[in-house]
Amino acid sequence: MSFAELAARWLASLRIAGVDAADYGEVVEGGRAYPLLVAAVGGACEVVVTAGFHGDEKAGPLTLAAHAHELFDEARARGVGLRLYPCVNPSGFELHTRYNAGGERPNNDFLRYEVAPGVWRGELHEGETPLSWRRHDGGPRETVALARELGRHAPPVAALDLHQDNFIHGHVFYSYVFGDRAPYRPLQARSGALMPVLRNALVDSGYEPGTDVRADADGFIECHDGSVTDAFHRAGVAYTAAIETTTDTPAALADEINLIWIRGFIELAARELAARELATKRTSG
Repeated sequence: MSFAELAARWLASLRIAGVDAADYGEVVEGGRAYPLLVAAVGGACEVVVTAGFHGDEKAGPLTLAAHAHELFDEARARGVGLRLYPCVNPSGFELHTRYNAGGERPNNDFLRYEVAPGVWRGELHEGETPLSWRRHDGGPRETVALARELGRHAPPVAALDLHQDNFIHGHVFYSYVFGDRAPYRPLQARSGALMPVLRNALVDSGYEPGTDVRADADGFIECHDGSVTDAFHRAGVAYTAAIETTTDTPAALADEINLIWIRGFIELAARELAARELATKRTSG
C-alpha cells in the first residue's frame, strides 16, 4: 500500500467519526512533500497513540487508518481524550524501509542520558542509573517534527506506541512497559490468547552492541532506550507501553492485538478520569 492510499483510508475514517484532520506539518524527501498526520478528540484524560516509526512495520498505521472512527467514538463515549498519529515516518512507509527515504537513523530517539559526568548516551545498559537526562531534539526530520509536536501538548495520562519486530521470525508478541505491571497484565493475557508471548528470551532489534534486552517470564521488557515510550515515562505519564507483534504475523491478527491495547489504554484513562471525578466530589463534599 502506498502512503497516499493509507492517508486516504485515514481521512475516510475521520469523516465517519466527524473528526477534522489537523496535520502537524510535513517532511520533504526526494523532492516530495509528505503530510504528518494527526487527529484528536478532546477529553479530561488523554490517550496518545503513535504508529509507523519504522516504515516496514505496517500493522500499526493500518490499524489506526481502518479503525480511527471506532476508537474516537469509544473515547468520546468514555469522556476520554484521544490523539492518534497514524504514520510517523511517511516516506519509510511509502518505500517499505525501516528509516526514511534519506536513510536517517535512528528515528525513535527522544532522550539522552548522562551516564557519567559529561558522558551522554541514547540508552541505558541494564542496571545503569543515570545522573540526569534531557530531551534530544535532533535526528531525522520526522522525529524532530514529532518531538516539537508532542512538546506543544501537556503530557497525556496514557501513551501507546505500535510496532512490529522485523528481526524475529514466526508469530510472537511482547511489550515494553515501565513500573507496575498490573495494569498491563490483562492486555498481555488477551494478546497471549491469540498468539504466543515471547518469554525469557533475548530481543535483538537493532540495539547498541553489548545492550542486553530480554523479555521476562511474562513477555514484558523494561528498557530505557530513549524512545518515545521512554520519553513519555520520564515525563510522568502514568501508563506507557510499546507493543510488538512480528512482521510475519498475519495482518488481521496484528490488527486485533493492536486494538486490544488501544482499547485497553482508553479503559485505563477512563478509570483515571473516574478516580479524579470521585476525588473531586469527596473534596467538594
